[in-house]
Amino acid sequence: MNKNYYAIIMAGGIGSRFWPISRTSYPKQFIDILGTGKTLIQNTYDRFLKVCPKENIYIVTNENYTDLVKAQLPDVADQQILTEPVMRNTAPCVAYGCFKIETINPDAAIVVAPSDHLILDEAAFVATIEKSLQTAVDNKCLITLGIKPSRPDTGYGYIQFTETAINDDFYKVKTFTEKPTLEIAKTFIQSGDFLWNAGIFVWSAKAIVDAFHQYLPDMHEIFAEARSYYNTPNEKTHVNQAYLQCTNISIDYGIMEKADNVYVLPSEFGWSDLGTWASIYELSEKDYVGNAVIPSEKVIMYDSSNCMVNVPEDKLVILQGLHDFIVVESNNTLLICPRDQEQNVKKVVADVKQQFGVKYI
Repeated sequence: MNKNYYAIIMAGGIGSRFWPISRTSYPKQFIDILGTGKTLIQNTYDRFLKVCPKENIYIVTNENYTDLVKAQLPDVADQQILTEPVMRNTAPCVAYGCFKIETINPDAAIVVAPSDHLILDEAAFVATIEKSLQTAVDNKCLITLGIKPSRPDTGYGYIQFTETAINDDFYKVKTFTEKPTLEIAKTFIQSGDFLWNAGIFVWSAKAIVDAFHQYLPDMHEIFAEARSYYNTPNEKTHVNQAYLQCTNISIDYGIMEKADNVYVLPSEFGWSDLGTWASIYELSEKDYVGNAVIPSEKVIMYDSSNCMVNVPEDKLVILQGLHDFIVVESNNTLLICPRDQEQNVKKVVADVKQQFGVKYI
């Protein structure tokens, strides 16, 4: 296993679209949302154990989730848990992890990935990451993984690529497009030169540090100044101060959309970002009328079809005459809504917070 290979797992999100199961105090990455016996972050960590040494895996998370990370990933040392004092989107998160790793090992090659995605074909995923790490080192480029789209989905970002390629399979990126309309998504699919943006990045430490210097110079200065503090008792104090100076910006918008050395690898490894209840429904086992029930021991359904049901194991639930609905109960909260209106969940969460405070959030 290559000692210069590193992984950064981003685990700071609150997963509000999975409310009420995902709460601010216990978000979705720490939940076994698919009923597999492992939480999403545990599955992510296990995948990267096949890519790099365990001491080279870093978790970036909100400081409120430190104990959750330690409990679920006991093999991760304290110095591998990088805590953020406030949410500032993905660019500061990436900067913190990559500058820290670059200080330890200037020859590092790094993969950055979310903690809450599903990968069905792990062997293909590992092979894709290893290939990308080597290509990033050899060509000093920034690599993003693109998923071959199966439908004109409006919930994903899209990457357009050109015919210019490295090794015949890493294509130069032309444009990034955030969640398009359905009509635009259809034209993307028909054109054949668009991929879904998986939000998984690969680069050498040198290349990403240079990119921060060129495209986000203020943020580069903030985290470069911290080099003497990384891996010392003063790291957390200095980083907490640094975060307060950072702008709220994504790595996509801050660097990937602007850099001229960005390449995408079209990939297929059974990927889902698990962003909505609809994605859980699609992946779950269903009965003969399309109901997905997790767990199913004490749920009885009459004249009901195509429903996504997730309720406590010890609760007896009877549903009758319900079609195409989401039914979720957790944390003393019950949510019932049509499947085609699940995008309203974030608004519901905001309304609940306004009316009842943070008790139910």
